[in-house]
Amino acid sequence: MNREYTYKTNGEVPPGEQLPDGLRRIALGVEYCGARLHGFQKQQSASETVQAHLERALSGIAAEPVTLVCAGRTDAGVHATNQVIHFDTKAQRPERAWVEGVNTKLPDCVRVRWARQVPAQFHARFSARARSYRYLIHSAPTRSAQAASEVTWTRHPLDIDAMRAGAKYLVGEHDFSSYRAAQCQAKSPVREITRLDIARVGQLIVLEISANAFLHHMVRNIAGVLMAVGRGERKPQWVREVLEARDRTAGGVTAPPFGLYLVDVQYPHEFQLPTSEPGPLLVPLPLGRLPV
Repeated sequence: MNREYTYKTNGEVPPGEQLPDGLRRIALGVEYCGARLHGFQKQQSASETVQAHLERALSGIAAEPVTLVCAGRTDAGVHATNQVIHFDTKAQRPERAWVEGVNTKLPDCVRVRWARQVPAQFHARFSARARSYRYLIHSAPTRSAQAASEVTWTRHPLDIDAMRAGAKYLVGEHDFSSYRAAQCQAKSPVREITRLDIARVGQLIVLEISANAFLHHMVRNIAGVLMAVGRGERKPQWVREVLEARDRTAGGVTAPPFGLYLVDVQYPHEFQLPTSEPGPLLVPLPLGRLPV
């Protein structure tokens, strides 16, 4: 039996259905530095979140209450160069207002990069086909004063070749139970990593990882395991042993949040969203173009 569609604010809209009259769906590309923020998701106990800042600013420009949905929630201390959100609104504003106007109401650590009116079937989370992260590591005897909260620092030298050898075991579709947080609420631990590259870029070691979706803490747990391999504490084969254990306690190494950046979210071409450089500014290279 077919069930009649009922509109829900910012919710999924089935093919053939439309938003209620007078509503339009707007997508935004958002960049933020998470160092002083309590993560993306709005919280009753913390006002300094990306979502809270954006909803206040958007509501001011729209002259009505605005709530939003994002492509993927990030933890406290985690950054983004190309987060994608969407919201439904009755307000008729030019795209410029959703960018320049909203930015005047945001703190310096959050910025809207672009805005587009999108079809009703677009959903920032459920329409996404892939996501990419970069994890930045500064391996040096002393911590940098210039990027203390923008990279993860380790005083230990890291063997990139050993890390690359371990990373190969993670590419493909696997059960990543060992690489997700104990509190992860995803129904299935199966994900497909399509690329996991590691390279030295200037003074940084950069991990670039793309997958159809990620589990809670998945990238940070992968980074922690690979850094242990890089320090020589474990052999590259340990990465596979952790994976095959399907047990979070097998690895138990979660890297800090500071070096993690959400740098790209891919959607079907039919939505015609703008493309942006992945960034961050410390890594001015396109995706898939890290040095060999």
